[in-house]
Amino acid sequence: MPQFPLPAHTLAQALGIPDEDLLPLLASVAPEQGDPTVLALTVEEAARRIGVGRTTMYALIASGEVPSIQIGRLRRIPAQALTDYIAACTRTAASTDALAA
Repeated sequence: MPQFPLPAHTLAQALGIPDEDLLPLLASVAPEQGDPTVLALTVEEAARRIGVGRTTMYALIASGEVPSIQIGRLRRIPAQALTDYIAACTRTAASTDALAA
């Protein structure tokens, strides 16, 4: 999510609309492109890219669902790992849907 001078929640309250209605609008006005040359992301950057919170991202790392590497004292998530994780989730959802049908 791009950075704005006001937190999205505060902006939504000021406009009198729910947060969940404002966030897609903000994303469409200033979509996050990301630097395609960055190979490893911080936990916060990775969480933002897949639309989860930092705590959830740490849980995904701890469970091994999203691999990470340590560079010195820093924890980084390979950008490709996020693509692989989303693809795996999509395959799981598709197979679950097929079984339910």
